[in-house]
Amino acid sequence: MSAVIAHERPPDMNAVVGDGQVSDSRVGAAAVHKAAVRLLPLLAIGYGIAYMDRVNIGFAALQMNADLHFSAAVYGLGGGLFFVSYALLEIPSNLLLVRYGARRWLARIMVTWGVLAVGMMFVKTPAQFYAMRFLLGAAEAGFFPGAVYYVSQWFPASYRGRAITRFYVAFPISSVVMGALAGFLLNLQGRLGLAGWQWLFLIEGMPAIVMSVVFLALLPDKPIQAKWRTDEERTWLLQHIVPADHSSSVMRTLRALRDPRVLQLGIANLCIMSANYAGLLSAPTVLQGVTKWNPTDVGFLVSFAWMFGALVMVWVGWHSDRRRERYVHTILSLMILGGGYVGMGMAHSTLSIAATYTMTVVGQTAVQAAFWCIPGDEFVGPLAQVGVAAIGSVGMIGAFLGPYAFGLAKDFTGTYEIGLILAGLLYFIGAVVVLHARRSAGAAVNAAVPLGAA
Repeated sequence: MSAVIAHERPPDMNAVVGDGQVSDSRVGAAAVHKAAVRLLPLLAIGYGIAYMDRVNIGFAALQMNADLHFSAAVYGLGGGLFFVSYALLEIPSNLLLVRYGARRWLARIMVTWGVLAVGMMFVKTPAQFYAMRFLLGAAEAGFFPGAVYYVSQWFPASYRGRAITRFYVAFPISSVVMGALAGFLLNLQGRLGLAGWQWLFLIEGMPAIVMSVVFLALLPDKPIQAKWRTDEERTWLLQHIVPADHSSSVMRTLRALRDPRVLQLGIANLCIMSANYAGLLSAPTVLQGVTKWNPTDVGFLVSFAWMFGALVMVWVGWHSDRRRERYVHTILSLMILGGGYVGMGMAHSTLSIAATYTMTVVGQTAVQAAFWCIPGDEFVGPLAQVGVAAIGSVGMIGAFLGPYAFGLAKDFTGTYEIGLILAGLLYFIGAVVVLHARRSAGAAVNAAVPLGAA
């Protein structure tokens, strides 16, 4: 992955020159290339670890639920509680990142969530499960929106889609790693007196603690602090990056939450996250139920699907940058995703469940590659620092409700079919909301109202 980042250069840096200023394209290319090489691999590894520690309970559940006698509703509630604390603390975390600097704050996030991710191995009761998931969400809160905001301070808008997808591609890649590794770790059942799911939490939680030290050592807070920048590159960035807003944190937050476009994208994200995490946290169990495969074989299917999804994510990020269009890419991806989930709900054979599951993975990676570029492209001024976090926080409400409702549906009906079909319908609703947001954004442009204006 880092090799791809290291050799990627903007195709035409003259295209990012703005405000009537003329910039040396070679200086701009060097500035962007250095940031891509030195920063994006770190952010990618960090986010990949975060995502793995967030959803690895999906594989742990193959053993843990039986060992601890957790029902689907208990598991779904615990899985979703992560997102309650995450949603509550996402905006405050982003504001603290701006205040204390990305290097220290992102490192703080990583070490605390690493310790708690390892601590999941000691869970014995539903109450302990709930508490640990809630604390894990609080610890991780703000990493993703903080990383998106951080990228916006280093890359101009014309390259930002590729920059975001170059670290966000860790989302599908971490699923590839998790799928390949989970079967091996679960097969350590009984080694040193630990269950396989305990080994999974122990081994997959440790990298976050190690990476927190790496972030402290290698991640600069701002472009002006990077010793590997030349004076010409710093000047070029000052000309092409929108400066951060330094007004009151409270006022910035209130303006963000009042902006109708933040609300629209937040509702769309709520639909996306409700269905995403309902499916993601239960996917190994759903796949095993239809295929009757062992955890290792299920893990390989997950790895294959997400490997394909990683390629799709990179392509969608490149294509949406080339077209400078995010909304249609998001809407079409949501339609694919919704169709995949409805198909999974109706699948009763190994071939059909494998095909529709791969379809959902492709849709998920494509959505994330395009959707999160919308606020990065259009929000300026007061929304620059808190807009992404506000949209993420609304979405995390859905990430709590989705898994819990999914578990209740399973306990009530005895199957996952109804839950999967309803998840697909949520994606279709999200597509309609994004379409409405596109029209609102177009109306704002036609009326000469700057996005994010107070």
